[in-house]
Amino acid sequence: MNPERIFPEDKWSEYGGFSPLISVFRSFHDLSPEIENIINKETFPVAFKKNKFISSPLHRNKFIFLLLKGVARGYMKDEHAEITTWIAKEHELIGNIRNLWEEDQPTEDYVQALEDVVAIAVPHAMSRHLYNNFDIANYVGRKMTQIHYLHACERAYISRLQTAESRYLRFLYSYPDIINRIPLKYVASFLCMRLETLCRIRSKLSVNNQN
Repeated sequence: MNPERIFPEDKWSEYGGFSPLISVFRSFHDLSPEIENIINKETFPVAFKKNKFISSPLHRNKFIFLLLKGVARGYMKDEHAEITTWIAKEHELIGNIRNLWEEDQPTEDYVQALEDVVAIAVPHAMSRHLYNNFDIANYVGRKMTQIHYLHACERAYISRLQTAESRYLRFLYSYPDIINRIPLKYVASFLCMRLETLCRIRSKLSVNNQN
């Protein structure tokens, strides 16, 4: 899917003069001017309207995205059902990681904006170039992969809790600022329960908190 570029002639004028991805990389390691020049040149701001696809199996997506504003979800389809596999918010990387190295590799994943989204498009080709030519990029990539892995472990942990109520309570613990930003049907799907079950749990907890 080709994202909509939203930048003027000076694409980083609203971001302090450089790509916000550089700040993310710098949080792990100092960068060389050459790496920063590549990131400034190859990345760019994009926007997606609420409910629009950021990527899907129908498109050979060539980017991952750094979320600056908004919430997005990843999901897959099982016949006619949509199964939400992850939910992300500001300052997280989103996209189809599975085809990072092989852009023609098919994927079953959809990525959808749940609010109006502003993000930084990060080309797969640029990521490969940095990894292949700069040791610092490999170090930063490893640290970011660790964070991604920890998020995946937390999602796996939530899905294995035995009761629907325990899964919901863990969701509130792990995602405290998301529950009021997205439709409950997606939270229910993420937590492997029916929407009616989630609503019943929320009502029960609300009554208990009032007593």
